[in-house]
Amino acid sequence: MRPQPTAVRRPIQLQIADDIRMQIERGDLSPGDSLPTLAELCQRYSCSMNSARGAVALLKSQGLITSGRGKAPKVRVPPRRVVRSSERHQAEKDLARRPESERSSVGEAETNLGMSIDEQSFSTAFDTAPADSELARALGVEAGEPVFRRHYESHDTQTGNLLSFSTSYIPLRLVSGNPEILDPANEPWPGGTQHQLSTVGIEIMTMVDEVTGRMPTTVEAEAWGLPDGVPLLTCRRISLDRDDSVIEVSDAEYPADRTELRFVTPLKPWRKPPTKS
Repeated sequence: MRPQPTAVRRPIQLQIADDIRMQIERGDLSPGDSLPTLAELCQRYSCSMNSARGAVALLKSQGLITSGRGKAPKVRVPPRRVVRSSERHQAEKDLARRPESERSSVGEAETNLGMSIDEQSFSTAFDTAPADSELARALGVEAGEPVFRRHYESHDTQTGNLLSFSTSYIPLRLVSGNPEILDPANEPWPGGTQHQLSTVGIEIMTMVDEVTGRMPTTVEAEAWGLPDGVPLLTCRRISLDRDDSVIEVSDAEYPADRTELRFVTPLKPWRKPPTKS
C-alpha cells in the first residue's frame, strides 16, 4: 500500500504519527534514524506535550519505532527474519537417511534462522504427562495416555532474546523402544525428529501445518523482545505415518514481525487430452 494518511478527521497526535509513518514508508527516515524530540514536535505542530507523547505512543504501538525511558525514539531496525517453508519437511526427511556427519551439520538453526548453532544458547527439557482431552484428540489417542513431551528453546547469545520456542508431543509407546530418544543429553539430535523416528521403524509420509495468531502476554513480549502491537504466530505441525496415524504434534511460536511463512504445494499436471486420429 502506498503511503497515505488515515482516512478520518484526525486529532493532532494522529496527524503527527501519520506524517512520521509516511516518512518511514517512503524511506525519508531509515532504520536507526532518530525522530524529532518531543519539544521539537510541539514546536513543529503547535501542539501540547501530551499530544506529542500520544503520537510517539501511536508509532510505537504500530511497531515502527523503539523508545524507552530516557532514550530518544528511533525508527525500528528490522529483526532477523525466520523463514518457515513447507519445502523443509522433505529436506529433513532426506537428511534423515544421510550419514551422521551430514546430519549433525544441519539443523533448525541453519535452515530456519540462517545462523549457526554456536550463535545460540540452546536448551531442552523432557518429561512425560497424560494426554488431556485436547491433546488426545490431536494425537488420536485416549485421554490419559502417556505422552512424551519435549520443550525446545534457543536464545540469541548477544541480546538474550528468544529465537525459537517449541513443544513436541509424541505418544510414549511409539518411542520407548529407543531409550536414547528419551534422553535430553542427546539433543540436538543429528537429523532431528525424522531420524529419531526412523530408529523405531516409523516413516513420516504427511505433514500438516496449521497457523494461528494471538497477542503475546507481557512475559512473552519481554522474552522475545517484541515492540507493542506485534502478535505471535503459533505453528502447529502434525506428522502422520503411512497409515495416516498421527505420530507427533509440535507447537512452535514465532513473532509475526520477523517470520515468513512459505507454503509450497506441488501440483500434478493435467492429463493430456487424447490425440485425434
